[in-house]
Amino acid sequence: MTARRPLADLRVVDLSRALAGPYATMMMADAGADVVKVEPPAGDDSRKWLPYVARNGARESAYYMSANRNKRSVVLDLKTGEGADRLRWLATSADVLVENYRPGVLERLGLGLDQLRELNPRLVTLSITGFGRGGPDGKRPGFDQIVQAEAGLMTLTGVPGGSPQRVGIPIADILAGLFGAFGVMSALRAREHTGRGQHVETSLLAAVVGVHVFHGVGWLGAGVEPVLTGNRHPSIAPYGVFSCVDADIVIAVGNETLWRKFAPIVGLDTDRSDIATNDDRVARADALQKEIDTLLSDRPAAEVLAALDDAGVPAGRIRTVPEVYDWQQVRESMVLTLPHPTLGDLDVPASPLLFSDGGDPRREAPPALGADQTDVFAEYAGGGR
Repeated sequence: MTARRPLADLRVVDLSRALAGPYATMMMADAGADVVKVEPPAGDDSRKWLPYVARNGARESAYYMSANRNKRSVVLDLKTGEGADRLRWLATSADVLVENYRPGVLERLGLGLDQLRELNPRLVTLSITGFGRGGPDGKRPGFDQIVQAEAGLMTLTGVPGGSPQRVGIPIADILAGLFGAFGVMSALRAREHTGRGQHVETSLLAAVVGVHVFHGVGWLGAGVEPVLTGNRHPSIAPYGVFSCVDADIVIAVGNETLWRKFAPIVGLDTDRSDIATNDDRVARADALQKEIDTLLSDRPAAEVLAALDDAGVPAGRIRTVPEVYDWQQVRESMVLTLPHPTLGDLDVPASPLLFSDGGDPRREAPPALGADQTDVFAEYAGGGR
């Protein structure tokens, strides 16, 4: 008997573009939901973003493909009466609708989410905006790096004395997608008790502020403003990047038990008065960093990592992206091969989630623009799942 995927009974209408919304709906699709991606005639903007995968005379955007597997695509011009009517029709049969338009756009098209939920009271709707719908900045467009800057993330990223830096992936988009997907699942669970859908909102700004964690509480509760610490942890030491004779490595001495295992390996006295406690070590983190680097300066990284591993001290290599995908740990379960209709077999990062009763992972390539127009409207017209 084939295992049923966890969300196999859900229909999702995906009006979102670029990354935050598509990432949220891809999570639902990976878990089995029937996700219909509704695109304008020109397609999702990300279909035209670098880099491209070019094979067999075909070319597709890696950016687009990274957030749209296991979906179906239809094309609707929502500015026309026919396009708007078709979206209303899709919404009446759906469980979830996801959008990331600027606030007010759908209302001006006569497709406000309140109106769609009147047509289908069980519909759960999700809006992902840049800055949230309320407040003085609610109508501003939000792009990842703008929000990384305005949400304080860039002032947490970079080396001491240097300039603020963006995180190397569009983390605000991805976090908003993760929170959005969780919000949808929460609303669906509530629907089991109430019989009604509801509206869920999140934003790129809310997602980043939501993961300020100890930095946010430290400022709000203790007035401690975070500063750039580079690769060092601001609250724990030693914890960061250290230099061996042939390579840099990362070491995380996260508690006193680990400190007592770590110190003898590098030649430090665990009870030395100036580094006996974590508070002591954080207070002199710069000096301790230099001392450990000196102690490791003539030792090969592989030798140090082996000794730390034997002792149970968390440590690791610094890998390039190509090295990550050559790593057996990743190749075994974290890369998925999809049969793409024009590119041939396509390797992509797999869903981070594994379900013991969820069956084999879905392996449907990101759809071509409008590829499922006929099938989707035929199925929705017939009410089939």
